[in-house]
Amino acid sequence: MLVVRNCFTAKPGSASKLAAQIKEAAAAAKISRHRVLTDLTGEFNRVILEFEVENVAGFEAQLKDYGTNAAFRDKMKGYTDLYVTGTREILQIA
Repeated sequence: MLVVRNCFTAKPGSASKLAAQIKEAAAAAKISRHRVLTDLTGEFNRVILEFEVENVAGFEAQLKDYGTNAAFRDKMKGYTDLYVTGTREILQIA
């Protein structure tokens, strides 16, 4: 089992907008076992989409779906205007 974290640093004043948009998009894409997190400490304006996949093949399949899932793409329109930078972490559950 893997945990994938897409971590964004939102522009000042945009974290709540970005979190809401990602939450709606994840629901539209039917991403299983996901949650959207925002910071309480550490870096300011951080928004994280965290979800689980069985393996790397499951993650790759999900990436392919993003490219063709019209509902997901519609919900994500304009999200790049809300953040400054982002990273992805893929962690194995021990």
